[in-house]
Amino acid sequence: MWSHLERGSSPVDWCESNYSISPIIAEFVNTVSNILFFLFPPILIHLFQEYAKFVNPAINVLWVLLMVVGLSSAYFHATLSLVGQLLDELAILWVFMAAFAMFFPKRHFPKFLGGNRRKLGFYASAFAVLSTGFLVMHPAANAFALMTLALPAIGFLYKELHRVKCARVYRLGLRCVAVCFLAMFCWIIDRMFCDTWLSIDFPYLHGVWHILIFIASYTAVVLFAYFNVLDERPEQRPQLRYWPRNDFELGIPYITFKHPCKKDKNLAI
Repeated sequence: MWSHLERGSSPVDWCESNYSISPIIAEFVNTVSNILFFLFPPILIHLFQEYAKFVNPAINVLWVLLMVVGLSSAYFHATLSLVGQLLDELAILWVFMAAFAMFFPKRHFPKFLGGNRRKLGFYASAFAVLSTGFLVMHPAANAFALMTLALPAIGFLYKELHRVKCARVYRLGLRCVAVCFLAMFCWIIDRMFCDTWLSIDFPYLHGVWHILIFIASYTAVVLFAYFNVLDERPEQRPQLRYWPRNDFELGIPYITFKHPCKKDKNLAI
């Protein structure tokens, strides 16, 4: 077990040369490129105060989990240890499961759930626990397993976009899908064509992946939060806004409400 904590114990080694910039950080650019995972979530927690108050305070769990992803990824790339790799990949898995339990539309719930989101959360947690055990035992399968979760999520997001009538939401959704595919493209070509990038002295596409996938991930959470309110709390009249200026659509998106009101505690979840 202790050997899994050792530097370089992971079988995964990205294109960036090890210890070429810092004597204590294996992949310097891949490590520091996780900075957005630390900078944005506190801002998003602040911007989503209204959402947490009037819809679901668990939204903050997702922002915290994204910070855990960034911390785990930074640790992995700094040490290239197997434990770091597993922490990185498992944190991503739990983000997927938490978002699924929070945002999956009730209109698609199987009958045995009876429209109860807490039951969905229980089954999603059970699946995450079982998957965690499998991925720990078979770490080579992790990347492929996570990709199989990402592709349906992108497809579902694209499908949901066609149900909304707000052009601003639609534009954000298209940007999110485009950034996600660009991020995946960077991840793949960094792995497959490392020699090419080394020949031009730019082995940093995995660092670009970190930046792009964070942008795509938090934007997807914003969009699914919007869809969730639109489906289950339409009287709230959700609105997509941007910080620091609402007329600047490349700012940080968040959700507010035209008619905020708390949910009746007597109603089933």
